[in-house]
Amino acid sequence: ETLEEWLVKELTKRHASITTAESCTGGLVSGRIVNVGGASSVFNQSFVTYSNEAKRDLLGVKQETLDSVGAVSRETAEQMARGAAKAANAEVALSVTGIAGPDGGTPEKPVGLVYIGCCCFGETIVERHIFKGNRMEIRNASVETALTLAKKCLKE
Repeated sequence: ETLEEWLVKELTKRHASITTAESCTGGLVSGRIVNVGGASSVFNQSFVTYSNEAKRDLLGVKQETLDSVGAVSRETAEQMARGAAKAANAEVALSVTGIAGPDGGTPEKPVGLVYIGCCCFGETIVERHIFKGNRMEIRNASVETALTLAKKCLKE
């Protein structure tokens, strides 16, 4: 059973829904979820918020957060997850924001740095990861880790 199959089954059992707020993964997380038959019973919408403006306007990420710590930060991932849960009226929301490369990294925020958030029934946790590989490998690792985080949150 795949992570996304487990999620759809578990959310269906709980009569709960899931949404995603994605930046560097560009919709790959939601794509994995909708690959599962029956996903429509737990998945209504998602948000691909690649730009700071989209993060702010669609998810309610604070401009001060973007100005002070940037889009790739624990704070932004948390606000993305909370904002997506609220906007989609979903019990579970996954957020992903990071630097997939090959460019855009700095010593403080290297290529491969990704923050993944999960807002689950009002409780939000954010994980910080540094993935290795090319752009697609970093994006795929982010997706797998996000789905794993959702499973972990639902089990707790």
